[in-house]
Amino acid sequence: MSGLLFRFVGLIAAGLIFTATATAGKNSSTPVVVGSKNFTESVLLGELATQLLIARGIPAVHREALGGSRILWNALQRGDIDVYPEYSGTLRFELLANVVEATTAPLDKLLSGEGIAALPPFGFANNYAMGMAEPRAEGLHITRVSDLLRHAGLKIGVSNEFLHRADGWPGLKAAYQLPQLATGLDHDLAYRGLVEGDLDVIDLYTTDAEISYYNLRVLVDDRSYFPDYHALLLYRANWAADRPEVVGLLAALSGQLSEVDISRLNSLQKLDKQPAKEVAAQFLENRLKLAPADVRPQSNLRKELWITTSQQLFMVGVSMFAALLLALPLGVLAAKKPAIGRLILGLTGAVQTIPSLALLVFMIPLLGIGTLPAIVALFFYSLLPILRNTEAGLSGISHELQETAVALGLSAWARLWQIELPLASRTILAGIKTAAVINIGTATLGALIGAGGYGQPILAGIRLDDTGLILQGAIPAVLMAFVVQGLFSMVEKKLPASS
Repeated sequence: MSGLLFRFVGLIAAGLIFTATATAGKNSSTPVVVGSKNFTESVLLGELATQLLIARGIPAVHREALGGSRILWNALQRGDIDVYPEYSGTLRFELLANVVEATTAPLDKLLSGEGIAALPPFGFANNYAMGMAEPRAEGLHITRVSDLLRHAGLKIGVSNEFLHRADGWPGLKAAYQLPQLATGLDHDLAYRGLVEGDLDVIDLYTTDAEISYYNLRVLVDDRSYFPDYHALLLYRANWAADRPEVVGLLAALSGQLSEVDISRLNSLQKLDKQPAKEVAAQFLENRLKLAPADVRPQSNLRKELWITTSQQLFMVGVSMFAALLLALPLGVLAAKKPAIGRLILGLTGAVQTIPSLALLVFMIPLLGIGTLPAIVALFFYSLLPILRNTEAGLSGISHELQETAVALGLSAWARLWQIELPLASRTILAGIKTAAVINIGTATLGALIGAGGYGQPILAGIRLDDTGLILQGAIPAVLMAFVVQGLFSMVEKKLPASS
């Protein structure tokens, strides 16, 4: 029966790998890889750069909504992406904050020391600001940030990145001596909290479409705390030396977008629910007389589900297979050598306590962005359930049965393979099933680092306030978990009862 268990596991893993590999390797040769952060405007700017290159005959791919500033910056330096939109204030006060004279030296000089270069700005600044619902601000007579001092009980919610960055909440709180505590949450969800009255004050991006849509009051920064955040494209200097024609083409976007332009484009994407590809295509056609018809979006739910399902299966399948190769032998060792077992279980248990998003980010400096760091993180999360159940199943076999096997003259290997593993197989299978279900849920976070999967439509849905997109990722993830549980339950019926 133990052979049945391991054949089943092997077939599942092989099937998952084969299914997902069918969609791999479709990139054309040496495409330009454009990245963007996980918010509406950054995705739009990344799409503009990508479509411009494609329209001019340069192969390009857009790795959209990869996460926050630090993730994109590290990915650019590593070479995982070639170009991405950033903001001058973020560069000076966050990404280059440790550089001497970061706030005063010319930006080109600061970037050159990091091997990075920048194109001239797009033409607009998207600054940080603090905002309130107009009726609430009017009722409390708040027009300036300093007015918040008179209302210590106000509930303030800011984006998670703003909550910790050098030019964000800590500096603002100190500059204005604000008494309130701030809560971190997703930037797009903060607007809901403000409108529904759960929050009183949130941080804004001044080109957000929601400011006018929700009739928000932008508080005057009366102590001039926030710097200007001019949007521009960053690229690696050594990469540009080999692709000067790409840099020349991208320069066509410099000076093309005003604050009014970008606010309108953000509104089309966020409020009118037009896909970023469509919004970018319309702008390039109207402003630069480009009509990249071959990249116009064509909605195909079946194709999108196939792609995200394949990506999800690949991450789960490969990580599970690798975890089985390590966790099963370690589980046997832990059962046979209790002292070593306690150490092994302690180490794997410690890994399990690391928050999943933190573990994903920890992998980026070592492995870059994309599928590989997501697989490695999922591999670590798979170890403990499999290892612990293997150890528990083998340790739970009665001493009488073990003594009988010894009396029959069976070798240690024969006892393990013919008696102990079959008797422990139900417990081992339960651990594998638990690890698989955990992986299916955790794998959705891989979209934050460009791994794709069901997390991609979920994150896009949160960013665009689109319940349909969220369900496009959430429902298949739930169904996949049910299918996996059903398959394991079918196998479990054929296994012998535990001793």
